[in-house]
Amino acid sequence: MVYLTLAGAILSEILATTAMKYSEGFSKLWPSLGTVAGYLIAFALLSQTLKSMSVGTAYAIWSGAGTAVIAVIGMVFLGETASALKILGVLLVIAGVVTLNLGGAH
Repeated sequence: MVYLTLAGAILSEILATTAMKYSEGFSKLWPSLGTVAGYLIAFALLSQTLKSMSVGTAYAIWSGAGTAVIAVIGMVFLGETASALKILGVLLVIAGVVTLNLGGAH
């Protein structure tokens, strides 16, 4: 169940960050509200995750997975460049999250 809660926190953070892109510096109401709501949900779910998972592991998974997915969204859907170095960076983030997770999520 802890991984489901963490996945919800990651998804909320990804949606909030994507909405922030469309808020144009918080000048558009609905994307701005989506950003705030998404981050509130993300932090609420992350705080629930921390009841049964170590903070280092939970935060590494949350931030690493969110960073990797947002980078891919930027490259695939938002026209950002997809260089070999950027792709390598995303793969290294994923490898780091997997490595931390293999160390035990207690």
